[in-house]
Amino acid sequence: MTAGRIICAGLGPGDPDLISVRSDRVVRGARHVAYFRKPGRQGQARRIVEGMLAADAVEHAMEYPVTTELPFDSAEYNDLLSAFYDDWAGRLRDMAQAGEEVVVLCEGDPFFYGSFMHLYVRLKDAVQVDVIPGIPGMVGCWNASGQPITWGDDVLTVLMGTLPEDELVRHMQVSDALAIMKTGRNLPRVRRALETAGRLEDAWLVERGTMPNQRLVRLADVDAADCPYFAIVLVHGHGRRPVAGGEE
Repeated sequence: MTAGRIICAGLGPGDPDLISVRSDRVVRGARHVAYFRKPGRQGQARRIVEGMLAADAVEHAMEYPVTTELPFDSAEYNDLLSAFYDDWAGRLRDMAQAGEEVVVLCEGDPFFYGSFMHLYVRLKDAVQVDVIPGIPGMVGCWNASGQPITWGDDVLTVLMGTLPEDELVRHMQVSDALAIMKTGRNLPRVRRALETAGRLEDAWLVERGTMPNQRLVRLADVDAADCPYFAIVLVHGHGRRPVAGGEE
C-alpha cells in the first residue's frame, strides 16, 4: 500500500477569503480533516472552513484536555498536554502509514506559534508531512487597524502575554513596534506593563481581526475586566529616519 501523508493547511487570520488558493483546494478535496478545539466548542480553525468540506469528509476533532484547574506552567499541565500531542501524533501517523491523506487545519500560519508544531516534531521523521503557509493572525489585525505597523528601520517585537511582567516591560521599552499575543486572561498584566513602559496610550486591542465581529479599540479605553480570548495588542512604529517626499 502506498504511504499516505499529513498536510497542515494554514488558514490565515480568520476571514475565509484570506485562505490561500492551495489551502482552499486541499481543504475542499480532503477525505480526512483534523483540527484542534476545546471540549464542547466548534474550534476556530473548523469555523473558518464552514461550508467548504466535502459531504463525505471524516472529521477528527482533537480536543485539548480539560486543564482549567491546573496552572498552565505547572509540570502536571505540561505532562497532560504532552500526552495529548503524543496520542494524536500516533493516530495521525497510523492513518498516514495506512495510506490515508489527512489534512490538519491550522488558523494563522502553522509555523508561527501554532499548535501543529507539537505534532510536526513528532511526525516529521515518521511520515511525509507537508505544511502550507498561511497569513499570520497578527498581520490580519494590523491591516484591520488601517495603519502600517512598521516604517523604515523600525524594529518589530512579537511578545507573549504569558511572559513575566518585568520581562514584558523590558521588551516594550526598547522596541519601536509591538505585537502582543496570548492576551486573554493575561491582558491586565500586559496593560500594566505597557503603562510602566510609557506605551499604553499608543496601544490598540484588536479582537477577532478580519472576522465579521471584529473590534478595534484603544487599550486604554478597555475595561480592566474585558479580556477577550481571540485578541491581540498592537503598538505601531513611527519610523526612525526621516521620510523624504512622503516615501521611504
